[in-house]
Amino acid sequence: MFADHYRNRSGVNALSPHIPHVERRAVTIASVPAAHSYVQNALADAQDAGLLTVLDDPHPAGAPAGQWWPPVMLDAAWIEQNARSFDLLHVHFGFESFTVEQLTRTVDALRLADRPLVLTVHDLENPQLSDQGDYPALLGLLIDAADEIITLTPGAAAEIENRWQREAILIPHPRVLARTVEAASGKVRRTAPRVGVQLRDLRPNIDALNTVRLLIDAAERLAGEGRPVTVVVDINDRVRDEVLRVQLERLVGDSHVAEWNEHPRLSDDDLTASIASLGIVVLPYRHGTHSGWLELCWDLGVDVLAPGVGFYGEQHCDASIALFDPASAPSFDAALEHLLTRAHEPLEAVRRRRRDARLTQSGQIAEAHLAVYRRALARVRA
Repeated sequence: MFADHYRNRSGVNALSPHIPHVERRAVTIASVPAAHSYVQNALADAQDAGLLTVLDDPHPAGAPAGQWWPPVMLDAAWIEQNARSFDLLHVHFGFESFTVEQLTRTVDALRLADRPLVLTVHDLENPQLSDQGDYPALLGLLIDAADEIITLTPGAAAEIENRWQREAILIPHPRVLARTVEAASGKVRRTAPRVGVQLRDLRPNIDALNTVRLLIDAAERLAGEGRPVTVVVDINDRVRDEVLRVQLERLVGDSHVAEWNEHPRLSDDDLTASIASLGIVVLPYRHGTHSGWLELCWDLGVDVLAPGVGFYGEQHCDASIALFDPASAPSFDAALEHLLTRAHEPLEAVRRRRRDARLTQSGQIAEAHLAVYRRALARVRA
C-alpha cells in the first residue's frame, strides 16, 4: 500500500526495504523538532546508513531541560545565523507558537539563504487548541511556501490539494514501538475483554464525557446480555480541566463496569504496558487528523475504536480499526460489537507479523524522505 501511494505521487518506481550503502553526500537537516519519536523513527535507517544528519534541537531560553518547544529553529534570526550548518529545514510540529508575521520572516530567511522548506502535515486541525485561531493561516502559509509537502494518508493529501492546490507526497506513519521493546503485559487475551480510554491531561480535542458515557452505556448493555466487558478509564493526575476530571471520576464511580485509573504522567515503558494490557482502545477525540496513539496500539496488536473524524481509518486499512459516529450511540455500539466479535489471531502472532512489516517499511520510509529531500535541494539549486 505504501509503495503504491508513494509511486503514484512521486514518480519513484521502487522502494527498497533497506537503505543501500552508496557513495552519496549525507544531507543535513534542521528538523522541527528533532527530539520527537516520529522524526527519530522515520529517519533512523537513513541516519544509520550515514546518508542523513539531523541537527539537535536548540534549547529554548527559559524552557525546562529536554523541552524543544517553542522551536528555536523557526526563528528567522536562528536561520540567518546557522544557515551554513544545514541543507534544508523540515517542519513537523510546533509552528503554532509563532505569529503569521514571525513565520513569514522565517520563510523569507530560508529563501534568502537558499535553504528549501519541507513540511509534513500531521494536523489539519491542531489537537492542542480549543480555538484554532491563527492555526489555519499558519498552516496555509507553510503549505504555500514549502518546496515539498508530505502527509500520512490519502484523505489528508486530498484535503491539502482541495484547499491549497498543492500535491502532498504520501509517507505513512513509522513504527512507534521501538524495535527492541516487547510489551510487558497483555500477552494473552482475557475472557472478559478490557476496553480502555486514555484521557491523558484532557487536552482540548479530548471529547471525554461523551466518549466515557458511550463506553460505559455500551458495557452496561453488554453486561445485561451476559457478555461482561471491563471499562478502564485512564487519566493523568494533573489535567487542564479539574472540574471535568471530577465529573468523570463521579461518572465512573457510579458504574459497576468501569475502573478509574488516575496516575502521574506515564513513562513510555509504562504507557506501552498500560495499552498492552487492553484488548480494545477507544480514541476519545472530537477533532483531529492522524494519531500516533493509534499507531502504538497497532504495533501492540490492540484493536482501536476511533471516531469518524480526520483520517484515522486510513492509517491502517484492516479489521482491527473500527470507526464510530461520536453523536450516535448505535454507531458506537456497532463498532464495538465488530471488534469484540471479529476473528483474532493469537496475539503474539499479530505482534510478530506487524513488527516484521514495520521493519520492512522502516527502510522504505527513510528512503522516501531522502528522495523528498534530494528533490527539494535540486529544485533550489537549479
